[in-house]
Parts: sequence; structure tokens; C-alpha cells
Amino acid sequence: MKTDVLIIGGGPGGSAAAQFLLKEGVQPIIVEQEEFPRFHIGESMTGEAGALLRRLGLGQEMERRAYPVKHGVRVFGSSSWYIPVSRRDENWELQLGSTWSVRRSDFDALMLQEAERRGARMIRGSAIKPLQAEDGTVRGATIRKPDGTLEDIEAEVTLDCSGMATFLANQRVTGPKYVGSYDKQIAFFAHVKGAIRDAGNEGETAKGNTLIFYKKKYHWAWFIPVDSEVVSIGLVVPTAEFTAHKQSSDEFFRSYMPTINPELARRTTDIEYVEAVHVIPNYSFQVRRFCGKGFICIGDAHRFIDPIFSFGLSATLREAEFAVPYVLDYLQGKNREKENPFDEYQRFIEKGTDNLEDMVDLFWEQPFAFATFVHQRYRGELIDAFAGRVYECERQPSPAILTFRKLLKRERDYDHPDDYSVPIGSRYHPERAPLWEPNSPVGTTEEWIKEASAEEVA
Repeated sequence: MKTDVLIIGGGPGGSAAAQFLLKEGVQPIIVEQEEFPRFHIGESMTGEAGALLRRLGLGQEMERRAYPVKHGVRVFGSSSWYIPVSRRDENWELQLGSTWSVRRSDFDALMLQEAERRGARMIRGSAIKPLQAEDGTVRGATIRKPDGTLEDIEAEVTLDCSGMATFLANQRVTGPKYVGSYDKQIAFFAHVKGAIRDAGNEGETAKGNTLIFYKKKYHWAWFIPVDSEVVSIGLVVPTAEFTAHKQSSDEFFRSYMPTINPELARRTTDIEYVEAVHVIPNYSFQVRRFCGKGFICIGDAHRFIDPIFSFGLSATLREAEFAVPYVLDYLQGKNREKENPFDEYQRFIEKGTDNLEDMVDLFWEQPFAFATFVHQRYRGELIDAFAGRVYECERQPSPAILTFRKLLKRERDYDHPDDYSVPIGSRYHPERAPLWEPNSPVGTTEEWIKEASAEEVA
């Protein structure tokens, strides 16, 4: 089977990429191994993610499904602060905006169904190995179908939208995969009814807003409305904290969650669990050289930082849209002679993600300075960042991000042809990476992935 573009993974990133390609007359094939709907977290969207869905013509459908409207993010620590959802007008003036939070099982199914409805071909199965030419160019993938049969799908461009499964990285098509120390964190989450939301419909007290509760470094919780009754609540702590309590996952979540912040305790005094408590390790990683001849990795397929400000879903959607012009150029024969035909895209995305990383790291390292910047000196710039405007085309890095780097004693060098992607986040441990080195003390990539992707923690 042959196609111009093969998309590995039918989640929001893959489905969005398919829809943007279809708008340009390119009919892709999507390969997805899971049956939708399926449970997933990452329910809160930034303002730019909402704008992207409107560009896809899905605004009315989002409203019809009555997803909670998000007007901003409130952060509760020793004090509280608020960042509104915003947009920039044609004069680059800030305007109030809105976006949505979603029940991912429903939203992900919507996105995939919409891609199929618009003309994408969906094949049920899992990618097991890439097809490569002698020079290393990715030419598609071998797919294992549910009945066990194998099929080669040849493609001019392969988009890896496999999320944390990191298909091409695990197949060693990309550069090495580095891991930080987020695997020292653990996340618990459940869906509940009866949690107390804010009472209003707009602004700082809107009932659909995302709430974040902060106790101390690396101890925090999220509160995300996903429909008119249900709220997604998550708890993130160091793994050592969980281990010391010697409780089951369910017991620990129920007992420790109210201690994160008095305001969270007040909002959850009389809740009903409608979804079992899930547990996953919370970790960061970064894939070097995530683009190359015939392939692009999108979203979590190449990098994950920290879920605290709900950037993951939005970053994936935006990367999918940004990739399309580069894919179209490649299909028309442009840049094929280059060692990395998608180098410009790769650097563009990496710079944007670095801006996010610097923002998150300063929050963790100097939360009081961060709160001061939110309230006063850099409020406009941080409203932009929370909306997901973190890319060069959006006047980044802003004075706020540059100040964060000074406070973190951090320099970003993008001039070297390869060093731009070396991880330098505050929790990156160089002695633990790359995992692909044969004598790595932390074992093989496959062993780490197996451990870090465990569905439950004993």
C-alpha cells in the first residue's frame, strides 16, 4: 500500500495533522492500534489550542457538545494568582478569549472521526518497524493488524504521532532519547462528582476554569472540569512521598490530596468517585534529531516536560499544524537533498518548547519571583505564554523568558548544528543519559519505557 503521508497514531495530534493536510488536498493514512473512546488525561486546553480548533471549523461542534468553557487558570499556593485566556488581535493587542476543557475519551474520538469524515483513511493496527531506504530515509512502516497479519505501508512522509510510545525514537531512527528526573515524580488522578467549582460563567470565577493547587516544590494538584458534573482531579508528588506512606494508590490519593492546599480540601469535602484512581510515573524526556529524511515526530513523540500548566495537548495540536507547510514542501520535492529536510521546523519547535521549559523551571525553582512576574512586571508576556504563544512567530523569547534564563543561570545556544537539542532543564541529569549507550547504568531504552509506562504502581 502506498500513500503520500502516513500518520502513526490517531490521537489529537495525528487527527489534527490529518485534517490540516486534507485542507491542502493531501489524503493521509492514519494507523491507530487502540479502539476509541478510551480514557486519557490532559484535558485542559490553552487559548491557542482553542483557536486552532476554530480554524479547523470545529468551534460549533465544541459548543454543541457543551464542553466546559475555560476563561483562565487560577493557581493557589500561599497566595493565589490568575491568568486569563487571551488572544492577540491584528495590532498585537491582548484581548480576552476562551477555550475549552474536554473529556479526552470523547474529544479524541471526535477528532479521529472528523479526520475520517473529511477523507483520511484509518487503518486499525500498530506500527512495528519503519521502512527505510539504504540512505536511512524513512519510507513508511510495517503495520501489524488486529488479526496478526503484517502489511507494509509506503509513504513519502511519515508523521510519528505515537505520543509517549515514541515509535521512531524506540526504533532508533531519531537521535538518542534523553531522560530527566521527572520519573522521580508520580501522578495519581481520578474523575469525581460533587467538587465545588467557581460559581460564575466568565472571568476569574468561571466554573469551567482550570485550577492548580501548589503545596511545595514538586507537590501539586490539578482540578479540571470535563463536563457539567465531572471534574478531573490529579495529584503529583515525589515517588518517595508515596512510598513512605505505605498505602495503596487509592488510599494515598484520598488521604493526601486534601493536604495539598486548604482551598482544594474545601472543594472536595463531599465528592463521589466516578472513575478509579489511576497511577502513572510522571517523567520528562527529550528526543534529539526528531526530524529527518522522510519523517517528523510530533508532540509527546519527541518531548515531554511537565504537565503542571496543561501545555501537552496544546503543544501537540500546534506542532501538527506547524508541520503541514513543511510536509507540503517536501512532497513537492523541496529540501530533499538536505541531510535533514525538516531542520528548520525542528529548530522552530525546539525553541518554542525550550521557552515552555524555562517558564516551568522558574516556577519550580523560584515560585515567589514567578508569582511577582505574573502580577506585575511581565503580566502580558506571561498571559501570552499561558495561552500557548511560545514560538518565534509570536515574539518569543519574550523579555520574561529571557529574564527567567538569567535567573536560572541558563543559556540557549541554537547556532551549533546539533547542540541546540541538548537537554538543560533544571531536573536534567546528564549522568543518566543517553539511555542508548550500551553501558548506560540505567539500562536500555526498552527497559526504561517498560518501567515508566506501567499503568499501575504497586
